[in-house]
Amino acid sequence: MNKFGDLIRAKREEQEMLLRHLSAELDIDTAQMSKIERGERTAKREHVHQLIKIFKLNEAETIALWLADQVYAVVANEDEALKALIVAKKEVKYQKKVTE
Repeated sequence: MNKFGDLIRAKREEQEMLLRHLSAELDIDTAQMSKIERGERTAKREHVHQLIKIFKLNEAETIALWLADQVYAVVANEDEALKALIVAKKEVKYQKKVTE
């Protein structure tokens, strides 16, 4: 799964921006940015926020894609992945109610 990287690559290509120019904006090397786009490396949260500003993306949706990729990487090969995600979903809902 590489929803976040696919989004960033699509937006970069849509704006006809070279990978090296985007890398320079984020102050990371081109190889690292390429790996982020291919899903071989996870972007840091600070880079996610920079990318949201650069491409004028919806913050909530973009962060959700970034988080989804990270969650998937952790549970992808687990037999009980779906059960774990259901438990986590319930806990997130509970914690959200407690803090409101």
